[in-house]
Amino acid sequence: MKKIEERRRFIRLEVPVEVKYIMEGDTLRKEVTTKDLSCEGLRFTSAEEIKNESKVELNLNIPNANNAVHIKGKIVWSKRISIEDGSPKEVGVEFLEIEEDNKNTFLRFLCDLIYGQTKKMEQGNQ
Repeated sequence: MKKIEERRRFIRLEVPVEVKYIMEGDTLRKEVTTKDLSCEGLRFTSAEEIKNESKVELNLNIPNANNAVHIKGKIVWSKRISIEDGSPKEVGVEFLEIEEDNKNTFLRFLCDLIYGQTKKMEQGNQ
């Protein structure tokens, strides 16, 4: 039996977070909701054509945070959801830089999510 190797260094959390983003060189800000999120990137669905390696600026609306978390990233992959022409794409973003005053907010949010999932798993095993 062939062993599947996990390439990710961090777990991905399936959590919907509202994101406003703008592609480098664009003037129109778009809004999406994440499919999943980790400390090094996120995934969302988009109807627009997005090129790999494109730079993007993101504002994540973290629940219960006073301000949006500002992140600079790049598109590392995109793929169509179905084979139909014009179907939306899933898009993977790698974080390049999180503003210093936003790091604690973002990391606290991720830790709370992980802690909450761990508690649910522990309760399910009792």
